[in-house]
Amino acid sequence: MDLGIAGRVAVVAAGSRGLGLASARALAAEGVDLVVAARGEASLAEAAAQLRTEGATVVTEVADMADPATPDRLVAVAGERFGRLDIVVANAGGPPPGRALDVTDGDLAGAFEANFLASVRLVRAAAPVLRAGGWGRMCCITSYSVVQPVPTLALSNTARTALWAWAKTAAQDLAREGSGITLNLACPGPHATDRMRELGGAGVMGDPSDFGKVVAFLCSQPAAFVNGAAVVVDGGATLAL
Repeated sequence: MDLGIAGRVAVVAAGSRGLGLASARALAAEGVDLVVAARGEASLAEAAAQLRTEGATVVTEVADMADPATPDRLVAVAGERFGRLDIVVANAGGPPPGRALDVTDGDLAGAFEANFLASVRLVRAAAPVLRAGGWGRMCCITSYSVVQPVPTLALSNTARTALWAWAKTAAQDLAREGSGITLNLACPGPHATDRMRELGGAGVMGDPSDFGKVVAFLCSQPAAFVNGAAVVVDGGATLAL
């Protein structure tokens, strides 16, 4: 299938490893030029080298998505280097595990900063540019915990579900505007990433490259009528209807 996004420009946050990198690779395979951001300079350089060997045009930006100034900077970099911005993939590493009654106010504030506010800020920063272009796709990578909380992941469950509620509301606003912009969530279950290994993941896990292709579809032309959706990619792990 031709996803109709060749020549578009995307910002991919936390794109040096795991599902962020898989998403960047899938977009690049469709002819999308990339601004890839991540905190680690070495891992970002390694990811960019890998993408370039696969034929991608990539600009990198060492950036912490929890920094409130980062979203505006990434949008500006896309404009400066490519003259446009069409696609945004909001992503951030997950918070540490913990039981709901054990997490502190500081733990909750940190999780909301990284896994709620960082994505909200990036969507807000990009929206005026996408409106001006009359077309846009925004996809937030979250977790299957937005439909079924995961035991011992209280911080992730809480912050990511808040993002889902906000994104669902924002997607309706965009639809009413007739802006040509969609906003969706891609909600992974266990995939074979460093994050899952750190959490002690075992059993059957998804292939990150397959997940990246789901993100690419949500950012495509044929997905024009997919808006305000939380697409769960978990191999049937959740039982929620």
